[in-house]
Amino acid sequence: MTYKIPVSVLVVIHTADLDVLLIERAGQPGFWQSVTGSIDDADEPLSLAATRELFEETGIVADGQHIALLDWQLSNIYEIYPVWRHRYAPGVMHNTEHVFSVRVPRDCVVTVNPREHLRYAWLPYLAAADQCFSSSNAEAILQLPAITGLNPGLAPQEST
Repeated sequence: MTYKIPVSVLVVIHTADLDVLLIERAGQPGFWQSVTGSIDDADEPLSLAATRELFEETGIVADGQHIALLDWQLSNIYEIYPVWRHRYAPGVMHNTEHVFSVRVPRDCVVTVNPREHLRYAWLPYLAAADQCFSSSNAEAILQLPAITGLNPGLAPQEST
């Protein structure tokens, strides 16, 4: 068996007015989250893992021009939920999660991977934080105004 590496990325997807995209886990209905995923191998750069997971889970392409990945230079260490520990080598109890975000237009096309997620929803950032099952995901969403410099209701106009 190939075990997951206990290093992952969290990608918070948001609009200019701080609506946040959440996706519901297929294996755990009612568990809402941002894009998450482990690095594929120890040599995979975190930004590449974030870009890959963003595309795999939502179909959104971070091309660096229209949609740019923002590395928060922030990581969280948390205990792996018991339901998912079997994916990791015996004795691995903690994961290091690296936080990223992307700002997308509100009309961005989202295509969830049905093997991983049931559906998606756009929520104002405070409601999105309340909906997340993961405390580190909720905390990242709450930090969006400070990290991005955006204020809900005072968003700049999207350029076309």
